[in-house]
Amino acid sequence: MVQAAGRRKSKGLKPRWAPYLFIAPVIVLMLVFNIVPLLMCFGISTLDMGMTFNNATFAGLANFREALGDWRFWNSLVVTLKWTAVEVPLQLITAIAMAGLLRRNTRPNQLFRAIYFMPVICSATATGIMWKLILHSNVGYIPYIMKLMGLGKVNFMNNPGITFYVIVFMSVWKTFGVSMTILIGAMQNVSADLYEAADLDGCGKLRQFFQITLPCIRPTLWFLIMTRIIGSFQVFDIVYTTTGGGPNYTTETLVSYIYSRGFGDVNRMGYASSLSIWLLALILFITVIMYSFMLKQEKEG
Repeated sequence: MVQAAGRRKSKGLKPRWAPYLFIAPVIVLMLVFNIVPLLMCFGISTLDMGMTFNNATFAGLANFREALGDWRFWNSLVVTLKWTAVEVPLQLITAIAMAGLLRRNTRPNQLFRAIYFMPVICSATATGIMWKLILHSNVGYIPYIMKLMGLGKVNFMNNPGITFYVIVFMSVWKTFGVSMTILIGAMQNVSADLYEAADLDGCGKLRQFFQITLPCIRPTLWFLIMTRIIGSFQVFDIVYTTTGGGPNYTTETLVSYIYSRGFGDVNRMGYASSLSIWLLALILFITVIMYSFMLKQEKEG
């Protein structure tokens, strides 16, 4: 025992501290890039200031009250809620359908999985610029084909009636591969005995999918629904690189509006920080409600 204690002491590391040393880099990164900026955001939201701290004055809760009367804030909130209501179901339905088709580990399925996942690893900026060029009314390939077919000239990127849905399509096209890959892993973990028993009972593939596959992957679906809703409230890059919030603010989301307030011509960093706090409160509220509902469903199940 004395020799073991001596060897432990000579190493200069007690076993009980080893786990904390391993997670220390992650904790430091979270403190530097998450906790500290969040605390600074709370502090800056009580100030009336620009990007620099020159002439910063204490505003208290004035920035928060101003947001309640800001029509662009409410418009961006409505656009964000609309985005969530349209983009999240479309993405999950697409991911579920493709996962059901590609869940078997055949060579063609593996190839198509890689193809559908490729947009995920591409830069959102590059994706937005690419689609903007493809759909450009003057040089875009798709408007040119539609014009040759006699469908007339369609301005996809500057039409208040359709631009929003075009951006939603871009987002679904780029990101559904992540949900698809997660769902494929969940579907492959479903016991094959359940499908064999269903085959013996004469159940078709479609009925097996709805009565076996979907109930078995429900926890994974809840996880995807929660993460996709949180992500949809933070959408920015695809909007910024394509429309910048236009036309007529029909695609201006909460994050894009916060960016324009903080780094645009107005340059009101304090007010932008208060808008960020409102966004944080909204996401926390929705997440708590969904998590409570998920726990209730699991207990009842």
